[in-house]
Amino acid sequence: MSPGMPLADFVHVYEAGATPAARTLLLLHGTGGNEDDLLPLGRLLDPDAALLSPRGQVLEHGMPRFFRRLAEGVFDLEDLALRTDALAHFIEVAARQYGFEPATVCAVGFSNGANIAASLLLRHPSLLRSAILFRAMVPFEPQAPTGLRGARVLLNSGRNDPIAPPAQAYRLAELLRDAGADVVLSFDDGGHALTPDPVRAAREWLGQA
Repeated sequence: MSPGMPLADFVHVYEAGATPAARTLLLLHGTGGNEDDLLPLGRLLDPDAALLSPRGQVLEHGMPRFFRRLAEGVFDLEDLALRTDALAHFIEVAARQYGFEPATVCAVGFSNGANIAASLLLRHPSLLRSAILFRAMVPFEPQAPTGLRGARVLLNSGRNDPIAPPAQAYRLAELLRDAGADVVLSFDDGGHALTPDPVRAAREWLGQA
């Protein structure tokens, strides 16, 4: 997305917060999801928050995603970089149009959405100051630590997840900590699907901000 492209280039939903000072949750769906999928999750996490939920621009066999992959767990890194930059620009334009402060944004991503949220943190470290990443993988290995000092990240992984195994969560937590982020890494006994326990934990973590 170039600086001149309109906000509408991302199909998205925006719901205003209860007050002008409310945080904004950036909701990033998994493969096959859309802009409506995580709205109930956003309301569970923070009933007063503004919600910004874009749809991924890539189609894989008709299923929306935020970036291309070459195979299961093998990402197209060139496309990932381009799509991460486009999403970062979308957030900046949305903040101006809808009147929220980028500093109040907390990314909430599941699976593919968590992966591009992690890419945002590592590639645009000044953009997001908090994130909740459910079932995330390492999006890419940065050449040097990025400036995430002061950022807060909750990283949740399923011990029996065949798609995003715990080893990926450990490595991603290491990368984010090396970049200066305050990372809470949690595990549950589930697989790749999201279960109630990590959602409750995320709501508590978010309330501590």
